[in-house]
Amino acid sequence: MPEVRYPEIRALGLFSGMATAHFEALMRGAYVQNFPPQIELISEGEPSDFLHVLLSGSVDLFSEWNGRETSLSTVRPISTFILAATIRNAPYLMSARTLEKSRIVLIPSQDVREIFDVDGEFARAIVAELAQCYRAVVKSQKDLKLRTSLERLANYLLRLQKRADGAAQFELDHEKRRLASVLGMTPENLSRAFKGLQPYGVTVDGTRITIGDQADLERFARPNPWIDDHAS
Repeated sequence: MPEVRYPEIRALGLFSGMATAHFEALMRGAYVQNFPPQIELISEGEPSDFLHVLLSGSVDLFSEWNGRETSLSTVRPISTFILAATIRNAPYLMSARTLEKSRIVLIPSQDVREIFDVDGEFARAIVAELAQCYRAVVKSQKDLKLRTSLERLANYLLRLQKRADGAAQFELDHEKRRLASVLGMTPENLSRAFKGLQPYGVTVDGTRITIGDQADLERFARPNPWIDDHAS
């Protein structure tokens, strides 16, 4: 892989503390590849041959069963994805496809496991990242099981608004069919949920959301850091 790419990967928490020689050994076996939109990168059940590092673009992690499909997470730069399969040398539990043109580093999983065994800082960083992923999964499960579809949508919009620096108007980050999948709804239920939020000051124009009564929406949604703060 070209050395010009090293600094942006090295800056990731996963790689920042490891020994230089070990980092360079990982990079020697890695390569960068550009992918167009809607390309399936990995399939559920396949061996975890590579750890992926997303440099640009975005990736949908999804799963299929019995003719149904659900989106599980969206990966954005700069971050790794499906680290657990790499460390356990286990099959992928999710599939992944690009949502837009994406630039991805592929690091052989065998190399990652070998460095994990000899570099304590790298091993600790991996444990920290896996712990964060576990906490995110618990919060997602709580969101899905403790809230109604209307409450899930309301809190999702509040989280999205926060990422938009609190603006009263902002754009959805997914097209509506995929958003329905992320929130565990059908597209029809999502449409009804948007209408159900109108009395709380939410209006929708295509993908543009306007929150006209912040306090009323928050009183209804009752955001909770133990569910909605995915950074902790």
